[in-house]
Amino acid sequence: MTIHVLSAARHMAKQSNWSLSNLKLQKLIYLAHMFHMGRFDGRALVDGHFEAWDYGPVHPTLYHQAKVFGAQPVRDIFGQADELHEGSEKELLDEAYAALGHAGAGQLVNATHRRNGAWDQYYIPGARRTIIPNPAIRAEYMSMGDDD
Repeated sequence: MTIHVLSAARHMAKQSNWSLSNLKLQKLIYLAHMFHMGRFDGRALVDGHFEAWDYGPVHPTLYHQAKVFGAQPVRDIFGQADELHEGSEKELLDEAYAALGHAGAGQLVNATHRRNGAWDQYYIPGARRTIIPNPAIRAEYMSMGDDD
């Protein structure tokens, strides 16, 4: 089941005790989305799409919801988002946060800017609205090899 990106963001931000910036939240959701697609036969984790922006993959719905915080931690502005219940989606978000939640913003940017990765293939300097197709995101995961 694909979940709403704001539900995923609320869950991830709550895991961090509301300490994640918009940039870190974007990267963590993107990486969780990539892992989910790789592990679950191309099935998307979150609805909508990611775009190739200057600082990496960005989910525009999440960006516009959280941009008011700038570089500060994103607070609970996800009132309309459903709480996540048990399932592979919640488990994968928890796993992604446990593995990467304490990484620095620079480390997360580097992880999403992998050479020949999905972002790299679609990035046009200064451009926005360039969609990173889900098959390209899955292909990047598959090129890394499954670490399970």
